Amino acid sequence: MQSECIKCLQKQAERLFKKCHISDDARVEITSRFSLFIKKNENEDLKTPEVTRYLYHLIAKASGVSDIYEKEKAEYNDLMLSLEDELRMAISQSENPFYTALKYALAGNVIDFAPGPNFDIFKALTNAAIREPAIDHSGMLHDELKKAGTVLYLGDNAGEIVTDKLFIETMKHKNLFFAVRGGNIINDITEDDAIYIGMKKVARIISNGYDVPSTIPDKCSKRFQETYQKADLVISKGQGNLEGLLNEKGKNIFFLLTIKCDVMAQLIGAQKNDLIVVRNSA
Repeated sequence: MQSECIKCLQKQAERLFKKCHISDDARVEITSRFSLFIKKNENEDLKTPEVTRYLYHLIAKASGVSDIYEKEKAEYNDLMLSLEDELRMAISQSENPFYTALKYALAGNVIDFAPGPNFDIFKALTNAAIREPAIDHSGMLHDELKKAGTVLYLGDNAGEIVTDKLFIETMKHKNLFFAVRGGNIINDITEDDAIYIGMKKVARIISNGYDVPSTIPDKCSKRFQETYQKADLVISKGQGNLEGLLNEKGKNIFFLLTIKCDVMAQLIGAQKNDLIVVRNSA
């Protein structure tokens, strides 16, 4: 785990202390336990999302709030649902509905409270039509979808999930699974979010069984692992899923995201805030 990631998590902790009204004594204890956890596991192969999970568990316990971003998740689900028909019309009337829906799905990825609330979803959606991915393997993705018997789409954040649904609609795939987190973490989606926005209309919902803001297959439920293994094509949405699957070999994975930090930008070979549609190198 890189030092930049630790600094980022420390900033998240400060925001969460204020948001959850954590007392000074509890702040000291959480900071101490978090530092000890990092030191204890510095030689282990822990991924950043797993360290994030530990931090959020500490704050949830201290605050007595299990779903820290419950209010924000509901607000953005409702906001994006209010825009759904307008976006669907724009997609259907475009020359290339698949590509247009893909770009809206990429735009939706800005809805992420981990880096902070300083994002503008309206600006992102408005610019979606003119912004092009810095790395664009969407043509290959389109071709692979035609060949895949089973597709697994790994979801990311609340609100954003509406743009995922619109993108999935354009695929018209008969055997597509949509994966959600196994519990509340940041503003990531759970099964409740997926059901609420109507994902069942276009996909089969499956929980990964692990409350980490990522997908780490060997830590997920047996049912999810079986689905993951049989999937001919995996569509991984968001930076958190990328962090969990970056070194995954032997799977046909396409990563779709907005790059949100310099660390991941360097690993991918792009710039912070770039839109990315990239196939893994398995």
